[in-house]
Amino acid sequence: MIHLSVAIGRFVEALFYAILRVAGVVTGIVLLVAFAGLILFLIARWLIARGRRKGPR
Repeated sequence: MIHLSVAIGRFVEALFYAILRVAGVVTGIVLLVAFAGLILFLIARWLIARGRRKGPR
């Protein structure tokens, strides 16, 4: 009976760490996408402001 509980405990532990690993990867991807979006937003804002300063030709 002890061997079965150890096996179940190890399975639950492995499952827990697998879930944490997947959650960590998803969190990393979300942060990268958010950072890239912020950079693109700032570049677009800078380009629009630069275009307004020059005025129409």
